[in-house]
Parts: sequence; C-alpha cells; structure tokens
Amino acid sequence: MPTSPAGYSRKLIKGGAAKLNGAVVHSDTMLALNDTVTLKESGASTGYITNARPELDLLYEDDQIAVINKPSGLPMHRTAELEENLVETGQTYMTGRGTPCKLYPVNRLDRGTSGTVILAKSSSSAGIYGRQVKESGLDKLYLALVEGDTDDSGIISEPLDDKESETRFQTVLRGENCSLLAVTPISGRMHQIRRHLSMTGHPVIADKRYGGGDLPELSGFALHSFRTILIRPEAGPLTICAPIPEELLGLCKRRGIDAEQIMAEIDSLLKL
Repeated sequence: MPTSPAGYSRKLIKGGAAKLNGAVVHSDTMLALNDTVTLKESGASTGYITNARPELDLLYEDDQIAVINKPSGLPMHRTAELEENLVETGQTYMTGRGTPCKLYPVNRLDRGTSGTVILAKSSSSAGIYGRQVKESGLDKLYLALVEGDTDDSGIISEPLDDKESETRFQTVLRGENCSLLAVTPISGRMHQIRRHLSMTGHPVIADKRYGGGDLPELSGFALHSFRTILIRPEAGPLTICAPIPEELLGLCKRRGIDAEQIMAEIDSLLKL
C-alpha cells in the first residue's frame, strides 16, 4: 500500500485489522519466511492496495530520515553518466509521491553490499545523524557468506590504513565449504568487513577484489547489512532490519544452507 498515509499500516496493526498467521501482534514483530499477513477488508485498504512493488524499498520513514533496503549492485551515488543510483532513485520516488526533498546519505554501503542505508531528508538532519555516526557509530549487524569453515566466533583486530580496527563475528551456519557469519564492525574503516575476513582466509563469496572469486550471476557479493540500531533524538533507539535478499538466500541454498535454517536462527541473531 505505497500510497497510504504515513502510519496507516501501524494503525491497522494496532487496531487488530492486520493479523500475522491469524493472530493479533505488535507492529515490531519480525516477519519470517512463509508467514501470512491478512488485512480486514475495507474500502480504504482496498483502494490503497496495488500489484506494483514500489521502486524504493522503504524500511522506516519519519520527517527527518528514510531508511532504505539497498539492493546489491546499486551504487549510493552516480559513478558514470546516466547510471542508476540510490540517492537519485530515492529523490525521484519522493517527488513522484508528492513529498519532494533532497536526500543526504548518513551512512554508506559498497555497491556490492545490500541492506540498510539511512538517508536524511535535509542538510540539518544529515548533520544531526552524521554527528551521531561520527561520535558513537551505528550498531550494525551484517550477514556474510564466506569461503571455508570458520571458527565458531572470533575478533579480528588487524589495523587498516594504519588505524586501529576491530571486527567481531559469530558463525551462524555452515554449508559446503562455506560459512554464514553474523558480523559486527566495531570501527568503521573503508571495506573493513571485506578486508578483515579476507585476512583470515575466509573472503566474502563473490568479492573478487578481496579474493572471494567472481560469480557473474550475482549483482554484488554475499554481504548484507541486516540490522541497524539507530538512536533518534528525543525518540530513543529504533531497530531496523532489512529482509535477506532472495539472491543471497539462493546462493546459500546452492552451497548447502537452506532458507528455513537461516530463518530458524533469526531470533538468536537479533540478540547479538
């Protein structure tokens, strides 16, 4: 229901008109594979429903920011003439929706990485959230499918660019000569997760720059920004999760890790 008013979906959930697997739930309940969401039919809800998926996958939005689920292969900014990019796509979407604004990235993901990206709707909001990122960082959890059989958990503290750097990981599942990791970057160096995992001999699959090989059928590599915890001024912490891409789930399945296995680990991942 991309054209519904802000907060409309939350109102449906709070009023019991939207149910999950037949039960009334809280709006923060995590959806998982094979869940069924049902809506009580009304003229208003029916009018908002469309078969077309919005071009922009909005995970959260308020007056200051929009949090987007960026697909892998899409750059943050234009790097070549007429190249599609997240910022311009977002601005076009906002204009088409009747809420035009200039968007400013608060955090960035590499072209090949998918998942949560925060875009501020004004330069002042960008300054507020930018200071937060600079001073305290973002609490981020990534999923990475890497080559080889990794340790159950570990801390990688090799300096990057002559600066102290730390990445923590926990092995979630193992497949055919691969491991699915939950990764938390403590510092924020360029390509930190990719470089650190490569240093351990377990590069991110399809990350050819750092030894993960080349998979032309993928639009990026097997790294997904799954969860971000954001502190909103005067509103407290907000936890935002980006759905795991079908492309990554398909790669995991081909390497011996089924989607059902991953979904069974979601609750434990959210506690990391």
